[in-house]
Amino acid sequence: MSGISAPDFQYVAGLVRQRSAIDLQPGKEYLVESRLAPVAREVGERNVQALVARLRRGDDKLTVSVIDALTTNETSWFRDAHPFQAFSRRLLPEVAATSTSKQIMVWSAACSSGQEAYSLAMLLLDWLPMHPGFSARIVGTDISTKMVERARGGRFSQLEVNRGLPAAYLVEHFEQVGREWVLKPAVRAITRFEHGNLAAPAYGIPTCDIVFLRNVLIYFDIATKRTVLSHVRRVLRPGGFLVLGGAESTLSLDSAFQRMELDKAVVFQHLGGQ
Repeated sequence: MSGISAPDFQYVAGLVRQRSAIDLQPGKEYLVESRLAPVAREVGERNVQALVARLRRGDDKLTVSVIDALTTNETSWFRDAHPFQAFSRRLLPEVAATSTSKQIMVWSAACSSGQEAYSLAMLLLDWLPMHPGFSARIVGTDISTKMVERARGGRFSQLEVNRGLPAAYLVEHFEQVGREWVLKPAVRAITRFEHGNLAAPAYGIPTCDIVFLRNVLIYFDIATKRTVLSHVRRVLRPGGFLVLGGAESTLSLDSAFQRMELDKAVVFQHLGGQ
């Protein structure tokens, strides 16, 4: 595999930043080359250089495919466990105690193919029968149109359900159809998925009680992190909770969030300031 040229890398990095705000720094050339080589083959171009030349001429459909290819979509069921334990044991009780609407609203931002959002939905279906009068909705968003369509489909391979999904939930919430596992209607009824760019205002996202924004901020520069947090703050109600990845923080980025003391889960509470 020949390496991507510096001008081509700079062009692709600029395009990705413009469309998704993801910051591809020098040193990521091999990543870009390896992700785009299959795209080049799929669209009939002989190599990445020819693919980038086609991008430069203007091809919106190809641009979407390139953004999809360069978006990190690593995910699994109940990934890292601790945030989901905090969700059930601490966050839901605190939200319920202060809720006036009796509806729990959760945003799974950068949801990939839906495992995080659906994991939260299963936990809510455990919680709701014990709290009559409450309802719940989850909205998942992702920059990748391909991932959004996959999430909406609610169909997963054996390999995918083997990644973190407890056997009891597989039996309760899935039906096997051929070689795939398909989510039952109860889980899908409280979830929806939309295309969304975190660097843009969160239009269409209702006021939320809890936002999961895990392992996303690490891909942005400082200015973009502040922008993303400002967009989250505008849809997260005062007193609501922001769940981040283990290596992430709002410290020095947004003073409207205060870290909670939760064992091994990175959770910040919206204090209500601007």
